[in-house]
Amino acid sequence: MVAMVSIAACAQTTPATGLESLENFVKNTKSGRAVFTQVVTSPVREGEAARSKTSSGTFEFLRPNRFKFIYKKPFEQSIVSDGQTLWLYDVDLNQVTSRKLAQVLNGTPAAVIAAAADLKGLQADFTLSALPEKAGLQWVQAVPKTKDGQLQSISVGFKTTDKGSELASLEILDSFGQRSVMSFSGFEVNPALGAATFQFKPPAGSDVIRQ
Repeated sequence: MVAMVSIAACAQTTPATGLESLENFVKNTKSGRAVFTQVVTSPVREGEAARSKTSSGTFEFLRPNRFKFIYKKPFEQSIVSDGQTLWLYDVDLNQVTSRKLAQVLNGTPAAVIAAAADLKGLQADFTLSALPEKAGLQWVQAVPKTKDGQLQSISVGFKTTDKGSELASLEILDSFGQRSVMSFSGFEVNPALGAATFQFKPPAGSDVIRQ
């Protein structure tokens, strides 16, 4: 009996695969909030050293299709989706760019982590595959099915906790060989976020460009 209990306990603590973690995250995490650090590394050119830049800020989302990236360092910038429109606000330029979300969401990292309600929805736009465990995280790779986009692949790393699958890392490789790695900390599962959290109003005097 003791051996049976021990075996059962081990089975319960066995890490999920990346695909299982993604499915758990999409189905059960309806909203989230975290702090992020992003490191963008440019492809190495002959005779040059690798170049990278680091930024940080906060991230919030409410399924479906509402999300907010607030960059605080080194430059202030906001990327906000209210579910219909994607807003980009550059504080230094005092410039706002808006686009219809439906025109830009498919094949993006936001589509993977904040849009779909289930794996079937994601598989319409991405080829999904589990990756080996790395750095204590369960990984899944999402490759956009559209070949005319700017992204080659998106890899998402999840941490298994008593609350389920927690978003921990996002690695993005674009078609130019540039790699962006976002690390999330202090992730809150299903905080009380309303639609009003994701409303955006262009600041007075800002230059608004609608595309």
